[in-house]
Order: sequence, then structure tokens, then C-alpha cells
Amino acid sequence: MDKPVIYQVFTRLFGNDKNVNIHNGDKSQNGCGTMAAFNTKALTEIKRLGATHIWYTGIIEHATQTDYSAHGMMHDHHAIVKGKAGSAYAIKDYYDIDPDLATSVPARMKEFQLLVKRTHAAGLKMIIDFVPNHVARQYHSDSCPEGIEDLGAADDTTKHFSPQNNFYYFPGEALHADFDLQQDECAPYSEQPARATGNDVFSSFAHHDDWYETVKLNYGVDYVNGRTTHFDPVPSTWQKMLDILLFWAAKGVDGFRCDMAEMVPSEFWGWAIPQVKEQHPDIIFIAEIYGPDAYRRYIEEGGFDYLYDKVGLYDTLRAVTCGNANAEAITYCWQAVDDIRPHMLSFLENHDEQRIASDFFAGNAERAHSAMIVAATFSTGPVMIYFGQELGERGMDDEGFSGRDGRTTIFDYWTVNTISRWRNRGAFDDRKLTPEEVDNRRFYATLLNLCATDSAITKGQFYDLMYVNPSSETFNPHRQYAFLRHYKGRTLLIVANFDDKDVSVDVNIPKHAFEFLGIKGGLKKKATDLLTGTSHILSLDADHPTHIEIPSHSGVILEFKTK
Repeated sequence: MDKPVIYQVFTRLFGNDKNVNIHNGDKSQNGCGTMAAFNTKALTEIKRLGATHIWYTGIIEHATQTDYSAHGMMHDHHAIVKGKAGSAYAIKDYYDIDPDLATSVPARMKEFQLLVKRTHAAGLKMIIDFVPNHVARQYHSDSCPEGIEDLGAADDTTKHFSPQNNFYYFPGEALHADFDLQQDECAPYSEQPARATGNDVFSSFAHHDDWYETVKLNYGVDYVNGRTTHFDPVPSTWQKMLDILLFWAAKGVDGFRCDMAEMVPSEFWGWAIPQVKEQHPDIIFIAEIYGPDAYRRYIEEGGFDYLYDKVGLYDTLRAVTCGNANAEAITYCWQAVDDIRPHMLSFLENHDEQRIASDFFAGNAERAHSAMIVAATFSTGPVMIYFGQELGERGMDDEGFSGRDGRTTIFDYWTVNTISRWRNRGAFDDRKLTPEEVDNRRFYATLLNLCATDSAITKGQFYDLMYVNPSSETFNPHRQYAFLRHYKGRTLLIVANFDDKDVSVDVNIPKHAFEFLGIKGGLKKKATDLLTGTSHILSLDADHPTHIEIPSHSGVILEFKTK
């Protein structure tokens, strides 16, 4: 597979143009986007940005304070729902579409199937979330296919742990918490016996900082008694989750981003993923994973195609951008995962992370252009952006449950300012964007289209140049990073400048690079910067560095022919 370029979008926020934005406002006040907002024009624009895949975040029905009981869905107790809209990661029914996203609630599954068709017709592949570790506290499937047993329906609630239980219980104990379990409801929320909370809290007490709106699923691991495993016979939860994956794959989904995948045993993934791929060979699985010690196990045993490169590349690029680390530290990122680099998914934003342009990160979008160049071109693995990133969305709103934290809310009904202005009620043009936003989007479109189409980036070899470019008057390894990508007679010299000022650098290319990549040295070559179209003359001589001018917080991708 060529390098995936993923556009993550928080589905209910993308099409909301109401622009009222009342703090902690409900759906009737603040409005909500629907799947219909992703019409042919919208999807064409996302494709033109360079995306090959679109990850629709929050598609599956989740807990919410909006009352849909008139449509046969259980009303959720407000005390165990975060925000008016609720978290998309507190799944309430694995077999249903979130009603907020439908223009006609009874037709929500049909609308989803039309979205699948429109997505594919636009030349994009569809990714949705699979949330395997936890579900909403009031999970109940009213849409599961005939013959499918609901989660917990056959559990023995007198036992804390049983391999065939779907949940972990605390017999004789009710759920209690350090926050109000009543809120604006007539009676307090009651759970008897209490169940383990989603973030591995194995007690009957839920803290306000916990994932208290969720309960942990049981995959046959007894966490209280030494994390002993009970995988034979196959636990009930395994079969039920495989059924869910196959249900959505049969509807045309092209991939799953698996939430907190490492909180689920790799043995489950190694059992389930091959079975899904046997029926749907081209489907991809992406693991949200933060433990480097588990990376290879979740690829080799678990069968994942791609893993989040968060604690390595993301954390390093963020630190370098903010002046808290040296650019040469990027070298250690690829060295740590060199054997699995094609499996690592790079990003600078997603729904969990703070916006680049927020006060908590870089302060403006342009300051991270150099980091984005590296993230996008560093390897053959996927690259991902979050909707609004291409416009410099700041994420500095105080929406309600989600405070002013530099993130775009996943809990509240809200209008995202930059996206709303770019959408311009379906016109999708630049008339309501600032010049800076237009320039930022143009930069992302150029870079991401290169990532999707340039063979040196999608398939090519990588060669780090930092070891032959120590600190000097003409190169600062604390603020510049340089490397090569090469494929079949074409080479890219990529240099990122993290400095606050424009720089003139001299980049050494060693003899070993020419030999390793099969490039003939000792020549001068005409090169074109694929980001700007400007021409450069490069010195392909190990004894003479090549001179390059690079603007602040930017970079060059210099293409030259080597045949």
C-alpha cells in the first residue's frame, strides 16, 4: 500500500454552521453537524488537500445528554455523561450510528451507508473508530443484529472476574464517586454491583479525573490477581468484538482506528485481525498506542498495520518546535523504530492533542511548518492531520465541559470557527479566510499531495545527514534537520529549519550516502524545491557542501535526478 494520508475529522463539528457557541449549550442552542455535510463538494476539497483516507471520528452511537428516547434509545443519566454532547469514546451501542449525525434519526444507518458511497466516489477510503477497551456505563444495544447477545447479558455478577463475563464487578458494592451522581436528574445514578471504570480503575470508586463515564471490558485478564490470562476457551468478549468488527467491515469501512489498543491484550488482536482480513483483505488497523515496549508485539503478534508515533516523533517534534529540544534529537526517533518504521503513523495534531496554533503549543500555525515537513516526509508510514489544522485552528475556545485547553472539544456542541468560515455554508472557498489561513492551507495541500504521490516519499529509502553536519557557522544541528529520500533515480534533499530566523546553511552529503543510495557523486545538479517551485544548484560532492537558503520555521524539499 502506498503511504496513507489521513484527514481526521470530528464528524459532528465539521458541518455545524450555527455559530452561536453558548458556553455549555445544548444541541438546540448550539446546533450540530451531520453526515450530510460531507457532500461531494466537501469530500472533493478534502481529497484535493492530499488526503487518501478520511477518519470520521464519533460515528458510532455514544452516550449523550440529548434525549433520543422518542426514537427508542435509552435516555442517558447526565451524571455519567461528559458534556452536553457526550464523549465519542463512551460507546452506547456498537451496532448503531450516533443520532446526532443524522438529518433523519430513523434513517441514520441509511445515511451512513450513503456517506460510505460518497466517500468512495470521491476517491477516499473511510476509517472509523473501534473502541474496544470500554463502553458507556449505560451501554445497551437496541440495534444489534438478530442472534447477537448484548454485552453483559449473560454475566455472572456475583463474581468479580470470570473469563466469560464481559465486565468486571464488585459484588455487594454500589458505585460511588467524588462528584455528584445526581446532577439535574430526578434520582442519582445507581450501579449495583459497581463495575471497573474504563481507565483500569479496579474499585467501586470513580474519581472525577477518571474515565468515569465508561466501564472496562473483560478480555480474559484477571488484573486483580496478578494479571493472569484466561484465553482458552475463547472469552465471550473476544467473539462479540469480532462480530462488531465484521459488521462494520461488511458495510464498506476501509479501516479501524483502534482506541487505546494496548489496553486490550495483543492475543485478542492476533486472533481477531486475521479473521477480519480473511474476509476483507484490504482493510487496515491503526493502533492508538503509547508504550514503545509494546510496539513490536502489537505489530508481530497483534497484526496491526500502523501504530501511533506519539511518544517518539510527535513528542520530539513538538519539543523542537517549542525550543525545548534540539533538532538532532529527531535522529533518535527513527533509530528507535528503524525496523518497524513503515508501520509508524506520524501526526502533529489529533483530537487528544493540543492545537499547534494554541497558546499551549506553538502559538501560530506557521511555527510548526518545519515540523510538519519532517512528520510528513520522514518515512513511508502514514501521516495524519486533524480537521482545521490546515487552517491554523487555535482551539482556544471555552466550550463547556472542555475548557480553554488548546484542544477542540470532543464533549460539547460547538462551531469550529475556521472550518465554518472555510466551508462557507457549502461554498468551500477562501473568501472568508484570512491571508494567513489561505497560505497555511496552500502549504498543507502542497505537502500532503507530495506525500500521497511522490514515489521517493511513498516508497523511497531514507538517509539521515545529521552525523556529517555538526555544529558550525553554516549549520546548526540544534535548529536544522537534514535527510535524503531516494527512489529509482530521483532523490529528495529535505532540510527543515526550526529557527526563528531565515538561515543560510551548508549541508554536507557524505560519500557513503552516494554509495548507499546508488547516486553518482562529484557533480553539480539542478534541483527544484517541490514546496515552492524555485530552482537550486546542489553540490553532489562529498568534499564541498551544498548551500541552501531556508526561511524561518520552514524547509525545502529539493528534487534532483540521479540517473
